Amino acid sequence: MDDYRDMGDDGRDDMDRGEGDAAPEAPQSKGVVITSYEGAVPHNVEAEQQLLGALLSNNETYDKIASIITSEHFFDPVHRDIYERAADRISKNMLASPVTLKAYMEDHEGLRELGGPAYLAKLAASAISTYAVRDYAQLIYDLFLRRQLIDLGQEITGAASSGTDERDPLEQIVAAEARLYSLAEQGKSDTGFQSFLSAVTQAVQTANAAYERGGGMAGIPTDLVDLDRKMGGLHPSDLIILAGRPSMGKTSLATNIAYNIAKNYQKGKKPDGTSGAVKGGVVGFYSLEMSAEQLASRILAEASEISSHKIRQGDMTEDEFRRFVDAAKTLEACPLYIDDTPALPISQLAARARRLQRTQGLDVLIIDYLQLVRGTARSEGNRVQEIGEISMGLKAIAKELNIPVIALSQLSRQVESRDDKRPQLSDLRESGSIEQDADVVMFVFREEYYAEREKPSDDAPNFAEWQERMNRLYGKAEVILGKQRHGPIGTVELSFEAEFTRFGNLAKPYQNGIDYE
Repeated sequence: MDDYRDMGDDGRDDMDRGEGDAAPEAPQSKGVVITSYEGAVPHNVEAEQQLLGALLSNNETYDKIASIITSEHFFDPVHRDIYERAADRISKNMLASPVTLKAYMEDHEGLRELGGPAYLAKLAASAISTYAVRDYAQLIYDLFLRRQLIDLGQEITGAASSGTDERDPLEQIVAAEARLYSLAEQGKSDTGFQSFLSAVTQAVQTANAAYERGGGMAGIPTDLVDLDRKMGGLHPSDLIILAGRPSMGKTSLATNIAYNIAKNYQKGKKPDGTSGAVKGGVVGFYSLEMSAEQLASRILAEASEISSHKIRQGDMTEDEFRRFVDAAKTLEACPLYIDDTPALPISQLAARARRLQRTQGLDVLIIDYLQLVRGTARSEGNRVQEIGEISMGLKAIAKELNIPVIALSQLSRQVESRDDKRPQLSDLRESGSIEQDADVVMFVFREEYYAEREKPSDDAPNFAEWQERMNRLYGKAEVILGKQRHGPIGTVELSFEAEFTRFGNLAKPYQNGIDYE
């Protein structure tokens, strides 16, 4: 128990103090005095004593605090062991009291220094009440975080000043940042069971949001009218898989959706009283295949209506270049954030998404593409298991951050061997768990792409038939909804302008009166 002795006698006899011997006046936190000792790390032995006393006198208080603290959050090693032993018994539906714990802790060296088993009885007897037990638990947890921050700061200082650390400064910064944000995510607990009334209230609020839009949608609109009508927009906590073969336009459709949502962003007061996006949203885009500059060029080609090939080559007229610069200025204000770090592990991807939501807000997350995300070390070597871990991780991010997550995915080559090249759920590459975890699976299909490659010679008897087919397919694309957990499946037709890598709405008779801008 050397670590205990090093603490000195701070707070051990706090329960025996009279009013005249009270600790110096300290700041308040949730009605509890934070004891401050010069030169010591942040801790509050009295709060730990009060919490343990309440727990030992009434085991039902454990349910109130179990989601907030664990034994490691206690500063005093003896209190840590008492809580661990009590929690273990309570979780097994056994009584945890001074009498029952006495048999397990009679030989505990640290407890003997505090008076032995009599200290347990003293804790229970001195507990004032159980109503403030959650406040004590939160205070203990907050002080634990402060101690962790101090340790992290000392570790960073030591690594930076040490000549033996082989990592370069940038690696040290990355490691420190990872530790810091890992610390920020500690203590987040599940919401647990909620009443049916609470769930119904949320469902009514969602329906009301759609009703107030004039029968529109409850989710975030993509500005692709037919797709929005089919899906009702992009819904919070949904994992949406956008799949297709190469050259079908997966990335183009994803960037179109990202741009449409970001350019419509308006911040205001939401129906639940919180501040956030009331129109459009903040978009995070993981571009694991293309660089941020390439992705930005695609979006600029769409916004300025200048061929992406011309932009790459710099082959623009003065008018086009002016239009290009104007589009770039307009896009500066769009809340679209791009991360083009290659081969990101799913854990880092989740941490960065949480960070973006904390710092800038986050309403939609897009990953291009799923197969380029890395799993954890334990899944390496088993590709099916790794993809399954990644798809589960993406669904967990969608639920935790309460945002729609769009993940692009490759399709297997078996599509090419069929006469009908339209993709189906069984074509999803490497793992059936993608289909299982997804709330929506949609495929991008452009029959025009395949028809172009079937062109007969000009004097062939079927040339006229092929030309008629090309005229019918020119500039058209299909988004096939192969799975939708909360809505119908089917096919949505869109326009596709290859020159600008832009998907758009096809004008149809029933859409009269809808303004396409």
